[in-house]
Amino acid sequence: MKTKILVVDNEEPIRKSLIKLIQHFSADDVILFEANGVQDGIQKIENHEPDILFLDIEMGDGTGFDLLSAIKNHHFQLIFTTAHNQYAIQAFEFSALNYLMKPISPLALQKTLTKALENIKHKNMSENIEILLAQMGKSNISSGDQKIALKDASRTYFIKIKDIMYCQADGPYTKFYFVNANPVIISKNLKEYELLLDNYSFLRCHHSYLVNTSLIAKFEKADGGVLIMEDGTQIPVSQRKREQVVDYLEK
Repeated sequence: MKTKILVVDNEEPIRKSLIKLIQHFSADDVILFEANGVQDGIQKIENHEPDILFLDIEMGDGTGFDLLSAIKNHHFQLIFTTAHNQYAIQAFEFSALNYLMKPISPLALQKTLTKALENIKHKNMSENIEILLAQMGKSNISSGDQKIALKDASRTYFIKIKDIMYCQADGPYTKFYFVNANPVIISKNLKEYELLLDNYSFLRCHHSYLVNTSLIAKFEKADGGVLIMEDGTQIPVSQRKREQVVDYLEK
């Protein structure tokens, strides 16, 4: 059975160019469909039930997020195509969704398409999309139930943000510690997660630590400063961050 791929983009030259690239890298193993906007895209999804969806963000009759929130079933591999929209890119990183920057690199397309083809039967992206829509304010998920997708080499973890105790730098990786689960190591550096979790009461108290301030039990000011977490874990506060930590906690 051939793989069904739908390309949704309101700019015809870009859409046609992307279709040609997909055809080049997928030979005769796919059936390609195209849509020129949100409403056309919704209709094509209902009619064809694609296995892979390439989705633009900004279109004449709405956004790709409007399209996703308007359909009930997200049983497809999703790849966003976008210009330099930093807010959207941060949401993609938060939800561990694939995206391609315009102008689209053939090499990047080949790599992303290969991964999507491999994942069709083995990976459902519904929860990733749910996290994305919550990030974009197009979901009814409460702030207390908001999740982040953490992807390591073999799997993706969907973790409630309130259950992250703290993050620790481990070279180019970040080790996550949770309230009631084993730690996981993710191949992104701590600075990236400092940015992603900026709106969720996380505080960088040390070069190597990012803590969930809602789970701090007390602050010991002696010996430079130590944060005591609710489970008793002691997190050092660096001299450089001490004033910032004190100001934050006093507020």
